[in-house]
Amino acid sequence: MINRLCLPALATLTIILAVGCSPPVAHNEIRFAISQAPLTLDPRYATDAASERVNRLLYRQLVDFDSHARAIPALASWVRQDPLHYRFSLRPAGRTFHDGSRLIAADVVATYRSIATLQDAPHAAEFANMAQIDAIDNDTVDFVLHQPDDQFPARLNIGILPARLILTQHDFAHHPVGSGPVRFKDWHHFLTLERDRDHQIIELMEVKDPTVRVLKLLRGEADLLQGDLPPELLGYLKQVPEVIVQESPGTNFSYLGFNLQDPLLKDLRVRQAVAMAIDRRALISHALAGGTRSAAVILPPEHWSGSPELPTPGYDPELARDLLLQAGIRLPLKLVLKTSTDAQRVRLATIMQGQMKAAGISLEIRSLDWGTFYDDVQHGKFQLYGLTWVGVHTPEIYRLAFHSQFIPPAGANRGRLQDAVLDQLLDRHEWKAAAVRVNVLMPYVPLWYEGQFAAWRQGIADYSPAPDGNWDGLETLSKK
Repeated sequence: MINRLCLPALATLTIILAVGCSPPVAHNEIRFAISQAPLTLDPRYATDAASERVNRLLYRQLVDFDSHARAIPALASWVRQDPLHYRFSLRPAGRTFHDGSRLIAADVVATYRSIATLQDAPHAAEFANMAQIDAIDNDTVDFVLHQPDDQFPARLNIGILPARLILTQHDFAHHPVGSGPVRFKDWHHFLTLERDRDHQIIELMEVKDPTVRVLKLLRGEADLLQGDLPPELLGYLKQVPEVIVQESPGTNFSYLGFNLQDPLLKDLRVRQAVAMAIDRRALISHALAGGTRSAAVILPPEHWSGSPELPTPGYDPELARDLLLQAGIRLPLKLVLKTSTDAQRVRLATIMQGQMKAAGISLEIRSLDWGTFYDDVQHGKFQLYGLTWVGVHTPEIYRLAFHSQFIPPAGANRGRLQDAVLDQLLDRHEWKAAAVRVNVLMPYVPLWYEGQFAAWRQGIADYSPAPDGNWDGLETLSKK
């Protein structure tokens, strides 16, 4: 199946060889070709990867994370005054908004209060434990909680907005005003940003088709691309003298989600069979970037709350068939997998479709535009769906994704899992025990942590892909 799937990619390489050798297009801007444009530039509403990544550049946040995902100071340092009281002190750097006003404690207060009051704010549930927030002076903010939370500072990673614009209901989604290293210029054909330190213009170009993205890089119409390429195109770029490719291990968790209210998938044996019908090793070897690793749970092994001891599901189509028969399933089992129209996502789904036949599973793939696909996932209109958790830093993700109180729109429990034992573990913040329980219940099929890669033309320097795929390198990227 994998070899047959390579044929279209080989055809695209022929096109690239024929078309991709034209003289490069000269331009002074740094052009970054991306597969998916951000949906919103308001950090309070951002949940998709592109929005999260660009908002990290437009806004500054109180905290950031080290390589083991432990919270570290960014805009502010903090002291825990008592079990329910945290005091944050704003640091001097990064405190000028792009409209020239000064970022002060009142802006922090307004930002986090607004999250609790905005209609359908996706992050509101994460701050339900926040009882009070006050500005002590222009540089000091106090957070008071309902219940003790050792990890509370790690939640404060949402970009800070100007209070006066929050009060006027400013349209941050399309006209952001932050204090980050880049500022918003306009959003017509491209999302155009300007870097503060040197006024370098950066254009984010949405190019959905991976072949077209590669062609734009080769012709000099784009300077940089990152991720979302099939291995044949990535391998080709490695052979082009004018292009530099850099790969690294990744931490973004890809999975197949189950609808646990589906009459077939509510049976654990059926979910286990689906997991055993996927040959991750073949997928990682033949269809994914270098640095990709098999996954057992959302948080990677190097995370401070990771679970390296948990096994990844094995590939055993014969046992999968036996489990389906034990569950009273008449083979072939017909299931529908929903995914986005991204070419690499569809390709991976197609490979899984072929693998599952040996286990007696007939998989239908429905690829939808991103907005329709994500809306269906949020509203439970699926049997199976494929997504990736991007930029996850705190073990609170388990609560958000699996607690029975956080079924959308209250949270991200998209599979509608309801398990009293797991709820108790999550309420007590027993993260490792919760990860084990999730592994047993199997509300999703864990797949892999996606390897990261970026490719750029010669003349680009000071850029490298981050483990979570963020675009922070645009702050330092230079172009000759």
